[in-house]
Amino acid sequence: MQTRYSVSKREFSRMTTEELREQFLIEDIFVKGQINLTYSHIDRIIVGGAVPYDKVLRLPEGDILAAKSFLERREMGVICIDGEGEVIVDSVSYNMKRHDGLYIGRGIKDVVFRSKDKNNPAYFYIASSPAHRDCPTVHIPLEKAVKVTLGSDKDCNRRTINKYIIPDIVESCQLTMGLTMLEEGSVWNTMPTHTHERRMEVYLYLDVEEEHVVFHLMGAPDQTKHIVVKNNQAVISPSWSIHSGVGTKNYSFIWAMCGENQEFDDMQHVKTPDIR
Repeated sequence: MQTRYSVSKREFSRMTTEELREQFLIEDIFVKGQINLTYSHIDRIIVGGAVPYDKVLRLPEGDILAAKSFLERREMGVICIDGEGEVIVDSVSYNMKRHDGLYIGRGIKDVVFRSKDKNNPAYFYIASSPAHRDCPTVHIPLEKAVKVTLGSDKDCNRRTINKYIIPDIVESCQLTMGLTMLEEGSVWNTMPTHTHERRMEVYLYLDVEEEHVVFHLMGAPDQTKHIVVKNNQAVISPSWSIHSGVGTKNYSFIWAMCGENQEFDDMQHVKTPDIR
């Protein structure tokens, strides 16, 4: 498990392209036959990928977190981004098709990932945050996610937000999670942009075709920079940073948030003419 430490706005303003990528970009998330995790000291979120191939993969033991089990003090969300498989949670199996989600509550002792077909392995995206109480494990198929369509063709940002883990739908301590899909011809996400003073966010970009990229914009609204992101790569976004992006073609992204407030609309809007 890699570790990333917090960066302030002052440090950010002096960073080179290489330093930005080293601190905020997570490149090798999905590797066949492995679980790869990154621990961020920003709200202590853990994100990563599990790609079971010719054998099952088990969530690491708790010793890497100085705990009896990985989820002794944590909760976790899982979204299958490709293939088909199952997640076995303390001996209870949940079938996971592409774009299905799963919330796993605090206190679970054993989590196992399995692919249905090693020739088309399942790619599981993982996000985990600290938790203060136990919440029930819930399977959320794509068709049961709360759907909101926003944007317009005129503004090149027509998109559907699929909310998997949000208050009043799935009970969690602080983790929220969802999948946003941009329609063909749309390339902008979250513009006009905003910040989250009371929570951080990680963006996983997916469905980015091989010859295309996404330019992820971040930084204080009056001092922005960008990171070029390829398919299945993620960006860690501090609470003080905007988090917007534009692709050379339409794409999808998974947002995972944790912090003090779970309300989806708790954000500080930034007018587009004020961005610098």
